[in-house]
Amino acid sequence: MTELWLKDKELVLKEEWFELINSLKSDKSVTNKAEAKKVLKDKLIATIKSRIPNQKFGIFFSGGVDSTTIAILCKELEADFTCYCVGFQDKDMKEPEDITEAKKVAAKLGLPLKYKIYNMEEAEQIIKETLTILKKVDKTDVVNIGVGAVVLAAVKLAQQDNINYFLGGLGSEEIFAGYDRHDKVEDINSECWNGLLGMWERDLVRDFNLSQALKFTIHTPFLDKDLIEYAMQLPGEWKLSREEKKIILREIAEEWLGNFAWRKKKAAQYGSCFDKAISKLAKHAGFKLKKEWLESL
Repeated sequence: MTELWLKDKELVLKEEWFELINSLKSDKSVTNKAEAKKVLKDKLIATIKSRIPNQKFGIFFSGGVDSTTIAILCKELEADFTCYCVGFQDKDMKEPEDITEAKKVAAKLGLPLKYKIYNMEEAEQIIKETLTILKKVDKTDVVNIGVGAVVLAAVKLAQQDNINYFLGGLGSEEIFAGYDRHDKVEDINSECWNGLLGMWERDLVRDFNLSQALKFTIHTPFLDKDLIEYAMQLPGEWKLSREEKKIILREIAEEWLGNFAWRKKKAAQYGSCFDKAISKLAKHAGFKLKKEWLESL
């Protein structure tokens, strides 16, 4: 299975990514929600099944609906995998939310989980290594370093088990309207398309370069061509309300996950507290802003 965003094991060019995403746009629209949920369920199973390798692999896991859906379907498909979750905790902090939730979900659903809470010294090493890798592609802003540090920390944990193949939930927020910005527009699907186009600059450059540096492979079931095409034919109001985001995905996932399908999830750098690690390290180094500390490195 070759990902949409890869060509000959290299990241597609930005222009190619735009062409690929624009080619998936259609005038078709789905009107029968019950039928749509059946089709979407089948497509979710198919996209995950097509990415299961003939070896043990890892799942980037946070206990949110995306990673938990991937994990529970891998379990139903009898795949050989481990869920990996990481976080940062200092003396004055409570356990990172992602770790707490991941343990709870894994215990309830019988998912194999390995997690690690990094201390200040370990987190600093992870953040600095992330920055060293990403400065080559000018992705050293606070968000890219925060998210990248979570990926790098999880990969390093998994590589202790000789695992270098991963499934991740990237793309779900875009096709199912999971971001706050989707709340602020009239045309939800139009903003979803904009988000998909923006992924090359915002997500794919970062994750591809981390994978090259650490020699791991990441597969993205939610960025499957067929899944994107179908999900983007669904009405925006099936995805988003004032109370909930990614509604139709959660409704489908509830069959497998129960109430865990409705967990409100923070972005990776916040749920893991790696953003707090950057804040604390910046303060310790005498900087008021996280950005200033990262720039000083």
